[in-house]
Order: sequence, then C-alpha cells, then structure tokens
Amino acid sequence: MPSLSTLGPLLALLLACIFFATQSDRFFTGTTLSLVLKQISFVAVIAIGQTLIILTSGIDLSCGVIMALGSVVMTKFAVELGVPPILAILCGLAVTTAIGALNGLLITKLRLPPFIATLGMFGIVSATTQIYSGAQTVTNLPPALNFLGQTFNILNTPFTYGAVLMLILFGVAWFFLTHTAPGRHVYAVGNNPEAVRLSGIPTTRLLISVYAVAGLLYGIAAVILVGRVGAGDPNAGQTENLESITAVVLGGTSLFGGRGSVLGTFLGALIVGVFRVGLTLSGVNSVYQILITGVLIILAVATDQFSRRKA
Repeated sequence: MPSLSTLGPLLALLLACIFFATQSDRFFTGTTLSLVLKQISFVAVIAIGQTLIILTSGIDLSCGVIMALGSVVMTKFAVELGVPPILAILCGLAVTTAIGALNGLLITKLRLPPFIATLGMFGIVSATTQIYSGAQTVTNLPPALNFLGQTFNILNTPFTYGAVLMLILFGVAWFFLTHTAPGRHVYAVGNNPEAVRLSGIPTTRLLISVYAVAGLLYGIAAVILVGRVGAGDPNAGQTENLESITAVVLGGTSLFGGRGSVLGTFLGALIVGVFRVGLTLSGVNSVYQILITGVLIILAVATDQFSRRKA
C-alpha cells in the first residue's frame, strides 16, 4: 500500500497518462514508455541524491555541473590519456564524490547555508569544467563508455541499460531509507537535528556522508549521460539542478526536510517525463512544457505548506 505522500504523485501521474492517451493514440505504447524512461534516466539518478539532501533540510544547486565535470573527467581520461574505460569511470566517480563531500564539509564545518554553499560550488565547478575541457566536447569514446546508452528488447520495445541502472538505484535507495538505521537517521536529521545530536548520533558525519553519496550518484548520472549522448559535454548540467528539485518536489518530499520518499521522487520524475513526451506527441509548443512544470511545482509546494500548517 503506497504511503499518503506518494498517493498524490501517483494520482497525478495516472491522470496525466489518461489525458495524453486521449490526445494521441501513440501515447500508450511500449515505445513511449521506453522514451520516457530514457529521457528521465540521468536526471532521475541526480534526483535520488537531491532527495537524500532535501530530506536533511538541505538543497544542492551544484548537482548538474558536478555531473558535467564527472563526464568530462571520464571521457578525457579515456580518450586523451588512454586510461582503461572502467578506471576512467572510477576516476570520474571519485571526483564527483569528493566534491559532494566538500559541499558537506562547507555546510557542517563552516556552517554555511546549503543554498549558499552549493550555489558557490555551482560557479566553481562550472568554471573548472570549462577550463579543464578547454570548452571542447570530448568525442570518439571507446565503446565501453557508451554501454549504458545501448539497448535491449523486451516485447519488441527497446530499453537502455541506463534506464535499468536507474531503476536499480531507486530500489537500493528505497531499501536504504526504509530498512536501515542510517536511512532513518536521514529523516531524523531533517525533522529535528538538535534532538538527533543530543541522542548521540554524529550529525556532522551523517551530513557529510549524505552529500558524498549524492556526489557519487551525480557521477553515476554522468556515466548514463555519456552513454546516452556519446560524448563528454562541458556545457551539460546547467538546468539539471532545477529539474532534479522539480522531481523531488512533485514527488511529495517536503523542502523543509524530514518527510518524503524516494519512490515519490521516481513518480515525480515520471510526471515530468510524461508531460514532456505527451505534449510533444500532442504537438504542443515546448514552451508550454516549462509553463506547466512551473505550475505543478507551485501547486506541490503550496500543498506541502498547507499540510504542514494543518498538522
């Protein structure tokens, strides 16, 4: 039985699917489902990390550019330095994890607000990516780096390995948050950090770990992105911070922390993907996709505010 926090997003997703099915007879097909999963795959993985952070009453505005730097590091190491693809990927993951941990250190040790710390990191990482790449896209990748962009067929419908990895990561995150003590501590820190600290839980280490794990997830998203586009693009990641926050908010996770679920985030990402594909199939101008997404965000946050006041 889904929790109350996921019933709203689930209902919104169902209504959106029914609506677009009436607008286009191509909507309820395996190809459309495959397209939705492919389009949301790397943003949804970023949104897992964003969910962990928002549950602690934080936010990360640097997630997209961290992903972009990770993708450039992986591809440049493999193409220009001749590093074996697996080792190049591990180097990229190490970089993104380290930057995530640095965000956590800025927030816990220097006591910077998460918004300010990650906004500053957004500028630093974005500039670093451009300098390191020479503002040039890295192409001619070895086949191993494109693996997650490859497809396999289920009932004559192509699905990417990146979409499968996304689903696995959501399953792992769900288990972590709902069936482990550290997962429950993440919720507790978002609800009342002082009470958590007084109970003996090392909140500083927990928060640093959350931001580091989020950084690791951004690196995995980079691998999925590289497989999808077949290149390391230093200009990627400029809007993924807002898109990931959108998925989290639409999924019912409170921006004030302590309440929400990673399952809701998956539903929120699906809502965004369904609207994009549905409006495209219906022949609606892409500018209306942005308009509708903005309206949905305001409604989701307003609903959260109302429920908090009522509680």
